[in-house]
Amino acid sequence: MMSSSGPTIAQTAVVSMVLHLVAIIVTSFRLYCRVRQGRLWIDDLWASFAMIFSLAQLVVDWLYLHAYEIFPQGTRITLYYLVCLFFSAVVWCSRISILFTVVRLTVPGTFRKVLTYTTTIFVIAWAVLSAQVWWTCESEPNWKTQPRPQCDLGKNVAIAQIITDVFGDTVLILAPFRLIYKVRLTKAQKIRILAIFSTSAITTVVSLVHAYYILSDGGLKEAVAAIVETSVSLIVANLSVVVTFFLRMGAEDDTSSPAPLKFTPIITIGSQPRRRHFSDPLAMTVINVETTTINLKLIDLPETLPSVLKSGNTDEISLNNMEGK
Repeated sequence: MMSSSGPTIAQTAVVSMVLHLVAIIVTSFRLYCRVRQGRLWIDDLWASFAMIFSLAQLVVDWLYLHAYEIFPQGTRITLYYLVCLFFSAVVWCSRISILFTVVRLTVPGTFRKVLTYTTTIFVIAWAVLSAQVWWTCESEPNWKTQPRPQCDLGKNVAIAQIITDVFGDTVLILAPFRLIYKVRLTKAQKIRILAIFSTSAITTVVSLVHAYYILSDGGLKEAVAAIVETSVSLIVANLSVVVTFFLRMGAEDDTSSPAPLKFTPIITIGSQPRRRHFSDPLAMTVINVETTTINLKLIDLPETLPSVLKSGNTDEISLNNMEGK
């Protein structure tokens, strides 16, 4: 148990080890699913970046918390800066991955371009927040003499993180609403899809806790909050793929047993595609646009069932019947 005064170094190291490994395992499973399906895309690339940075943060956290005494003071300061940089890298790579997951679901058009341009805003926010930590700490260098250096980031850094975190997560929560607004799915099906993407709100809550400890100079509490935020961000970025995998498994199990023909509304995002060639500015080459349904595992297909368009080279929902109907 953590003491009332805060976590110990050993407890912080355990939290870092467990949460980072869980996030890395979940991301590895996500990439396995995509490789197995042959549907890797830009969102998977950004998830890979986040996983690499998470692994790097795990190593640097351990060196910073446990092995700092064997290093000269200059190296200890560098380790602290690396902890801060990898924190921002994991959080924002995870957000960009989620945003590109939404992009791959949308049909080519204005909304898709807006989402693509929004990724540039995310990258700028990431760069500014990282630079802000450096110039804040360099302007008050007294912290560099501590045995285990930790900069007091202060109010400005906390406010900037709150603003960018709330903005980023709000975009990730609201963007999917536009995708399914005009699609003829049942209310339960829409709720299920939106719930997957709305888990970004969890990251917002954790980031607010982290900002509080920045304001209160929380020491190791701040470190634990940062570790939780990075791990939760990466796990949330993978949920749309991982949850879909298990939904598809459940649907396949249901259809393997004999049953009367009926409508079974089990959403699995993606199905076997019918391919058409389409030139997509988001890809480096001409890609395959897969026209499919949101695979609801329909046995007895009604004539009014809507079709949906899958854009990119993905297995996700692209809602073609949103426009012009």
